[in-house]
Amino acid sequence: MTPDELYALLPTVHRRRDAEEGGPLRALLTVVAEQVALLQEDIERLYDNWFIETCDDWVVPYIGDLVGYEILPGTAAALSDGISRGTGLPAVVVPRRDVADTVVNRRRKGTLALLEDLASAVAGWPARAVEHRRLLCVTQSVRRCTSEAGSGRRGSAPGGLVELRHPVALDRLGGPFDEFARTVEVPRAGSARRPGRYGIQSVGLHLWRLRPYSVTRAPAHCLDRDRACYTFNVLAIDTPLFTAPVPEPSSCHVADETNVPGPIGRRALAEQLYDYYGPGKSLCVWTGPDAVDDVVSLDRIVAADLSAWRYRPRAGQVAVDPVLGRLMLPPGTAPAHGVRVTYHHAFSADLGGGEYPRTEPAPADSTERYRVGPGEDHGSIADALDHWQAAKRGHPHKAEAIVEITANDVWEDPGDIRLDPGDRLTLRAADGVRPVVRLRGRHGDDRPRALTITGPENGPRSEATARIVLDGLLVTGGCVRVRGGVDRLVVRHCTFVPGWELEGRGTPLAPGAPSLDIAGSPVRTEIRYSVLGAVTVAGRDGWEPNRVDVCDSVLDATLREATALGSPDGAPADVVLTARRTTVIGSVRARAVDVLENCLLNGEVRIDRCERGSVRFCWLPPGSVTPPRFHCEPEHSGDPERVTLRFAGTRYGISGYVRLADTCAEEIRRGGDNGSEPGALHHLFQPQRADNLRTRLAEYTPAGCDAGLFFAT
Repeated sequence: MTPDELYALLPTVHRRRDAEEGGPLRALLTVVAEQVALLQEDIERLYDNWFIETCDDWVVPYIGDLVGYEILPGTAAALSDGISRGTGLPAVVVPRRDVADTVVNRRRKGTLALLEDLASAVAGWPARAVEHRRLLCVTQSVRRCTSEAGSGRRGSAPGGLVELRHPVALDRLGGPFDEFARTVEVPRAGSARRPGRYGIQSVGLHLWRLRPYSVTRAPAHCLDRDRACYTFNVLAIDTPLFTAPVPEPSSCHVADETNVPGPIGRRALAEQLYDYYGPGKSLCVWTGPDAVDDVVSLDRIVAADLSAWRYRPRAGQVAVDPVLGRLMLPPGTAPAHGVRVTYHHAFSADLGGGEYPRTEPAPADSTERYRVGPGEDHGSIADALDHWQAAKRGHPHKAEAIVEITANDVWEDPGDIRLDPGDRLTLRAADGVRPVVRLRGRHGDDRPRALTITGPENGPRSEATARIVLDGLLVTGGCVRVRGGVDRLVVRHCTFVPGWELEGRGTPLAPGAPSLDIAGSPVRTEIRYSVLGAVTVAGRDGWEPNRVDVCDSVLDATLREATALGSPDGAPADVVLTARRTTVIGSVRARAVDVLENCLLNGEVRIDRCERGSVRFCWLPPGSVTPPRFHCEPEHSGDPERVTLRFAGTRYGISGYVRLADTCAEEIRRGGDNGSEPGALHHLFQPQRADNLRTRLAEYTPAGCDAGLFFAT
């Protein structure tokens, strides 16, 4: 109701008197009208507030209390820590979606499909629920079997024998899809010390923590052209192939092998080839340049063991080994255009170069764009850079440019990148593309292979600077070298292969060799969501120290004894280091640090100036020399023998790379400032996800059953 409408309800005598007094009553009714409007709006919202879909945010907790909604531990931790401190955890008291699902889930309580949906909704992990009591057999006494045999009666629960004539079932032995009968186990499935899987009341929720990452129509690496031997991975290493999950057909469906991102076995590929092979599926092979006509047909694919390359495919066949990520054609039939493949591999997070979506800052309107790839204006990186240099000569305002690679190809020897004063260059991969930059040495040149970025010559206080951004690239075969007046280098979502190149089993070709070499000017280096080898920084007398800022990344010198951050001569690097949520394999030697926070430092740490900076919530070896530490392991627990750092793998290229082992001490697994694990995978919040899922399982597990979490990957 408006103030005029309220004023019109007053008797005429009062309105006349109010006009004579200057309108104080009208002013009062204006204030009253504001409150009446609020009350009227609240009354109109009463009906909408009956429903969780349309109610106001403040009503959600009350509806949640009516249906018995329980706040998850991870949310409670975020509330106790405070939103302003930026823990990264959800800071909503009662999520609207969870409350809405509570009533629906209560109707489905006790079903296996619901447990799988909870794992996906609460933890974000694909899952398969198994009622293990259905797989139990009873070991009967000889006396009972004899008496029943004499009376002609059968046993109440006959035992089960392993059928050796079904090799696919044997491959599933011990996994989430195991169908063989088992004897009973005494420990509970939910036991924190030693969980038992096959119990009378056991329900197991098998979880896949690794994510599938696609590589689309990329060139396969040819190991032997005469024998037509290839690896799916262009880095020439064995890479297990994983399933690209397909959605389940209904909410009542229990997941099978095609619905979860598990590794593909040889026998499973042979029996279910149609489910795995083809365009848009888990893997596909092309033997020519055409994307449609040259795809290898389904009837030509044969699953084989190519571990020793002894298998010989018949004419027209293509042998595929999904366990090793290899393929083989009949000898002498290697196509001139090469072989292209689509496949999926597994990793823990969006880290390093990949086809996953990346957030990119919006470029300025004046930014020049150069697209590199088949069918584009430029056929090579060097050609695009040459056109940019030519454009700058006549138009100095074109100093800011983006060179974007649009194809999953191997780009060899892109040439040196030379920057003029004021240049702003971004060399990046297009969204959904993972290009590979392979560095090869020139014939007769003994110098290290490198992509050299040279800025303008300058002195200690010169303003002739340039900036460059590398985004979404995978660099192999050498290092990236920065020289001259480059005042800022940004590396995000990139992989500089540790050790330059990898041999067939993933062994680095040059252990400890630097993948990023900086010298010649005080460069501010920012590394985000990337995997790099060793970093060397050479300072100069009279110059300011370089600043290196590393977040959510990996620095891998390939050996714990090698130097992950230092100077070329082995002395401490002339840098001021800031590292957050970073995993380092190798020693760190630096002049000073601002802060080391939520980091795993698997190597000796020696900082020259310990009077500045701090080290918080990190794991670092005993005996390291650092600024003051706060809540760092194993110093905080006082048990260095037990609280030792263990990884599932430290060799780049494997699925469990830099992931903490499940046997790692709990002080490390929850050693971050918000209860998550330190290191490059801190942002996954895996301990909190597991806690939240256990809370929901306790609420929706079938009556009389005990649920446990079993990690398949």
